[in-house]
Amino acid sequence: MDRLLTVPEAAERLNTSERFIRRLINERRIQFIRVGRHVRIAERVLDGFVGAGVVEPVLLRRTRAGR
Repeated sequence: MDRLLTVPEAAERLNTSERFIRRLINERRIQFIRVGRHVRIAERVLDGFVGAGVVEPVLLRRTRAGR
């Protein structure tokens, strides 16, 4: 089973604010687990969220002007 992170731990792992993590949860943009009143996020879910946001670089070919 994956380690369950608290909101502050998830924010630290993404190097962002707790408010951002809470907004993701509130907007249901990230999967979370409720343990009573507490909210936890599985490490694999956080890794998947980061992986989904990866943007590959665009490689441009250089062309010679006038040819």
